[in-house]
Amino acid sequence: MSLVINTTTPEGIVLAADSRQSYRNMKGMARIGSENAIKLFQINRRIGVGITGLAFLPEGGVQKNVSQYIEEFRRSSKVKNMEVKDVARKLHHLFNDKYHWKDQLDQIKTNIQNDLNSKGCAIIQMEMEDQLLKFSFKTPQGTIENGVARADPIEILVAGYNPDGTHQVYSASIPGPVQKLRDSKKQGMEYGSSWLGQGDVAARIVLGFDGRIQNVDFVKEAIQSRSEQEIQGQLRGLEYAIQWGTMTLQDAIDFATLMIQTTSAIQRFSDGINADPGDMPGVGGPIDVAVITPDHGFVWVKKKKLQFANCELDLDNEPFL
Repeated sequence: MSLVINTTTPEGIVLAADSRQSYRNMKGMARIGSENAIKLFQINRRIGVGITGLAFLPEGGVQKNVSQYIEEFRRSSKVKNMEVKDVARKLHHLFNDKYHWKDQLDQIKTNIQNDLNSKGCAIIQMEMEDQLLKFSFKTPQGTIENGVARADPIEILVAGYNPDGTHQVYSASIPGPVQKLRDSKKQGMEYGSSWLGQGDVAARIVLGFDGRIQNVDFVKEAIQSRSEQEIQGQLRGLEYAIQWGTMTLQDAIDFATLMIQTTSAIQRFSDGINADPGDMPGVGGPIDVAVITPDHGFVWVKKKKLQFANCELDLDNEPFL
């Protein structure tokens, strides 16, 4: 699954990502395929992109790495003068076209129906809602249970500066929407940190909880008696008070890399959570880091190189023949 972190400060923007790439084999089991995957990309001199989620898409009878689609987009599109929102929307459109996620949801629906029937459960309801498959069923013991399923997502983080010097950060989910996360033109949205992928550890550290808290019974009961907005507001009182607007670029690099390192370390020692054991340790390998500033544009702080023995090769800096 991996983890991509963005931290936006007055001095500039930081993008960081791990390098682990996992996949599901023919038996449906999750496996680690590589510790050298590329998840950060420079689109033009002002904009960078990070990607998490599904690593391969079938094309022409073979599995094609999603990173290849971004490289092709960068080379073939007129990206030089694009704004941040244009990159986010065009990549969202590209992957929404390439990824046949509705077919995957149909297969998931069939699998759920077969699994429940084999266990003697009676399906009460099954319907799509906002790219989610929600269903309820009655067990042989007579209890009513609910479930939610979704297609494996592709998540994209787009950050950078527009030609007029303003900065923005967008996320794009496939399936799902394009959302604005940061905007220098809107008060309160200028600075902060966002993450995509396996962000539960980062959320627990910064916010004080992760999104799965809504699956806990007492939280469900609280949401029914009060509004979800009120419950979220109270939970946000646990968030650490980090002064993003005064953070230096070096501190932003330290923060982003710390979140990835900590996530990797926790996954090494844990096996999911008690309520949902068996989570995939999808974060690991070297951390790539890039910064984007108004004056210098996109600059790599650390990027993986090709290696053999004591030799290293950076293809970006090799001359063309």
